[in-house]
Amino acid sequence: MTAPRTLAVEFVRFVPEQLEAMTLYISMEFATTSHLCFCGCGNKVVLPLSPTDWQLYYDGRTVWLTPSVGSWDLPCRSHYWIRGSTIITAPPWTDDQVEAAAAADDETKAQYVGRLEAVKLVGDEKAAGLRRRRRSWRPRWLRRRS
Repeated sequence: MTAPRTLAVEFVRFVPEQLEAMTLYISMEFATTSHLCFCGCGNKVVLPLSPTDWQLYYDGRTVWLTPSVGSWDLPCRSHYWIRGSTIITAPPWTDDQVEAAAAADDETKAQYVGRLEAVKLVGDEKAAGLRRRRRSWRPRWLRRRS
């Protein structure tokens, strides 16, 4: 394991075309981060920020990303954590570990979408109930006669 390295953090609207090494670019507007792989291979790594992808924590000076970053699709297959604007290398994963994590991610996303759809249905039902109640709140003598 190599010694932790500190990275620069830049909050941007758009990620620049040319990325600087050891810099994490964060676009809150587009809920994404970008950086050159911290192993030094020069490949661009883009991480979406969402409840089911990566989460970003910022204390006013430093950032944390969770979960770890695993560049399994890149030739380097690097694996690291970003904690307090510091890169902490992690052991590489086997193909079986990568496959299991991908399946778990798919399940997590499916559950999340299912919960959102359930909340929307409940919200729609409540809205329909409010519309029915809104029509019937007036005294009977004020209601439109058929």
